[in-house]
Amino acid sequence: MHYLRLIRTYLRLSALNELQYRANLLVQMFNSVLGLAIGLAGLALVFSQTDSLAGWGPLELLVVVGVHTLLGGVIKSVIQPNMYQIAEGVQEGHLDYILTKPEDSQLLVSITRFELWRLVDVFVGLGVLIFAVTRLGEGIGLGEAAAFSVVLLCGGLIFYSFWLAIATTSFWVVRTWSMYEMFDRLYQAGRWPVGIYPPWLRLGLTFLVPVAFAVTVPAEALTARLSPLYLALALGMTALALVAARWFWHFGLRHYSGASA
Repeated sequence: MHYLRLIRTYLRLSALNELQYRANLLVQMFNSVLGLAIGLAGLALVFSQTDSLAGWGPLELLVVVGVHTLLGGVIKSVIQPNMYQIAEGVQEGHLDYILTKPEDSQLLVSITRFELWRLVDVFVGLGVLIFAVTRLGEGIGLGEAAAFSVVLLCGGLIFYSFWLAIATTSFWVVRTWSMYEMFDRLYQAGRWPVGIYPPWLRLGLTFLVPVAFAVTVPAEALTARLSPLYLALALGMTALALVAARWFWHFGLRHYSGASA
């Protein structure tokens, strides 16, 4: 409960800050709709030439687009702003003030900033998912919905862990922005199921940059395609990523002398 109150406090502060610039909501809505339109245009182009793509039909691929948009909204509104702030804090000395607070440092660096306007993508993604699932109809029940919720949470936690690991490298590397941009660009590959890519790229998008666990596996769960093996792998990857990211964060702290020291 203490951590929840702490998160609520920072969320409220971020909301007060964001509400000073309400025009950002209109800009974000335009960007979200434009991004969705581009994605749908790509799907229309593909299915004007074929009836299925690597075994995925039009509505099933629409589920992939919905998951990609929804999770992208979470990443851009919650994960990215805080990870960017870690690198800025190391370079400018702001991180020292966070580390001296009597709370868990990893929690604090993960919740101090929220860009709430970017949550528009979350609602757009949910709308796409509802539209696709209601038309898929049979074969999707409570079991698939529960599996989807579990693996979607796993995907978000895995991506959080990878972003935190990248941000932690700022203790040693001055310019981490190129890694942020590379990771962000690789996430765009998740607009399509990883099964359409060559084996070497599929392996990389599954275990090196876990786009498959973040987007394709939740989409498989919601379309009754998820195998018990991939469910177990998603849970295992989540636990491993969280433990590794926390260890690396504390390892970085032990080698951080402080910009204001």
